[in-house]
Amino acid sequence: MRLGRFGKALLAVLLAGSLPTGAAPGREAGAADTVLVNGRILRFDATPAEALAVRDGRILAVGTGSQVRRYQGPRSRVIDLAGKTVIPGLIDSHIHAIRAGLTYGTEVDWIGMRSLPAALARLREAARARPKGTWLVVAGGWTEAQFAERRRPTQAEVAAAAPEHHVYVQRLYSAVLFSPGAFEALGVMRQPELASRLKIEEGPDGQATGWFSGDARTVSDLYDLLPAPGHAAQVQGTRAFFRQLNGMGITGVIDPGGYNMPVEAYAALFDLWRQKGLSLRVVYSICAPRRDVELEDFAALTALVPMGAGDDWLRFNGIGENVVWEMYNNDAPSEAARARLARVLRWAAARQLTATFHWNNNRSVDHLLRVIEEVDRERKVGPLRWSIAHLNDASVDSLRRMRALGLGWLVQNGLYFRGEEFMHQHGSAAAHEVPRITEALRQGVPVGAGTDAHRVMSYNPFVALQWMLDGKTVGGTATRGPAALPTRMQALRLYTEGSAWFARDESRRGALEVGRLADLAVLSGDYLEMPVAEIGRLRSLLTMVGGRIVYASDDYAAMEGRADSRR
Repeated sequence: MRLGRFGKALLAVLLAGSLPTGAAPGREAGAADTVLVNGRILRFDATPAEALAVRDGRILAVGTGSQVRRYQGPRSRVIDLAGKTVIPGLIDSHIHAIRAGLTYGTEVDWIGMRSLPAALARLREAARARPKGTWLVVAGGWTEAQFAERRRPTQAEVAAAAPEHHVYVQRLYSAVLFSPGAFEALGVMRQPELASRLKIEEGPDGQATGWFSGDARTVSDLYDLLPAPGHAAQVQGTRAFFRQLNGMGITGVIDPGGYNMPVEAYAALFDLWRQKGLSLRVVYSICAPRRDVELEDFAALTALVPMGAGDDWLRFNGIGENVVWEMYNNDAPSEAARARLARVLRWAAARQLTATFHWNNNRSVDHLLRVIEEVDRERKVGPLRWSIAHLNDASVDSLRRMRALGLGWLVQNGLYFRGEEFMHQHGSAAAHEVPRITEALRQGVPVGAGTDAHRVMSYNPFVALQWMLDGKTVGGTATRGPAALPTRMQALRLYTEGSAWFARDESRRGALEVGRLADLAVLSGDYLEMPVAEIGRLRSLLTMVGGRIVYASDDYAAMEGRADSRR
């Protein structure tokens, strides 16, 4: 696993120390590469600016039009924003982007579809484009609540849409629909242990519907039986998926791996990086590949890859979200598992490794927190920026313990799809308060925003932002009360500077300030003024990463891929 070019990370630090702290005219270093004018450029600690200048991949000046135009030279590219809103590039702090990219080019995407006929039409379109007898896979990121019909497709409907293909339709991590003959073609019955964990769903007539249900591990194992795309298709899919994210204003991701992410699954990403083909910044961690030998595997995998190895486009960020298999959101882990986790964390702390932990519920998170508290008594873990992902129902006391340890909290909009289910299980009073984002901010817990896409959620950050602001599910059910809703600027900050904290980048990106990396997005609407209910429909018209336009549409389409007028 080759992860060289360590020198650029050091160079970036040195450059950060030499950049200007204000927009002072008359600097000798030269004119801007790009100047954005006549816009509404959002700043967290100041009123919106009108213009922004970029040079050498960083923000050179922000201010009024007259202030910034002082940096415009004869060869500067000038972009007229025509009043459009500019935000810092969004950073998804917890998204399985590497895994999604591997199959993105071969999957059928139902994310954001508003009706079942539209979703089935997309399946028919894929069937016309792909060879007969191949697989059509809907990998998740949808629920029936998003459809106007409020129901799942039937086996007959998917068979009619793609009669000459095998069809696999996954609903989150809870159920899978097979077209006729597809279950047998996948060879599930040759995996008796897996087959025993599946439940065959039956209709009112007692006949099998084609739907199978199971827990997250079962559905994930079922997905892994599907034919995998070849390496070239994985590289192409990764490139396409990252561009899709760019089109939504995303300029960076923090990827937690996944317990079903083998080491070889990173090959496509590394190839794209070596080709200088990344269009967003990827900060990644690695999960324990095998059960019961987690420490041995981590030690071997990181022997030549120290914390922070890589560059500004691809960087290693430690271990997780599966650190010890038996401590992966386990309500009743054994004492041996807790001891094994403590050994891994002592090792990680000694090597200054960041760690992130998957934990879904507050009722059992004490098992995890007690181990971290034990390690913290020996060596303070706060500076390492460890974090807990998910934990939607984190209590006030759990947040207090996290703050005392210096742990961060990675919050995703999982309840956008599962809010009604949570209310049914825990009651409307509990749903009225969770996730306790405003309480975490009050306590000073570092919080990063994200989606956990793409199998359990849409990767659209504006859908996540809308949910943060109104607390409504995809079906329109209101959950959180007004006291639990952040402001628009707070939510945006969690998706930018807040997320950057977990990559140790909060002073380098995440805000439109002089000296920071020129990562930004020009939006299709006014984020601060438009109705909250419409925020989910926002998109980026122009996305810039390090001064290079990685995505452009509409009036800006001809600019894509150009860093400045001289290249």
